[in-house]
Amino acid sequence: MVVVILFAIIILMGGVILMSIQVILKKDGRFPDMHIGNSRVFNEKGIYCAKTQDREEAEKKNLFDRLNLNR
Repeated sequence: MVVVILFAIIILMGGVILMSIQVILKKDGRFPDMHIGNSRVFNEKGIYCAKTQDREEAEKKNLFDRLNLNR
C-alpha cells in the first residue's frame, strides 16, 4: 500500500515538473492566462466572460423593461 502511494506521489510530482518546465526555463516565464475575458480569439468572436455579458445586457435595457421582467 505504501509503495502505491509513493508511486502516485512520484507520478504527480513528475507531472507538475513537466508542466512547469517552460515557466522555470524562460526568463519571464509564467503560466498562461486561461480566463475567457483575456482570450484574443474569444474576444474576436464576441465572446466575453459571463459578468461582462450580463453587464452589457443590463446596459442595453431601460429601467421600465428591467422592472417588468421581475413581475
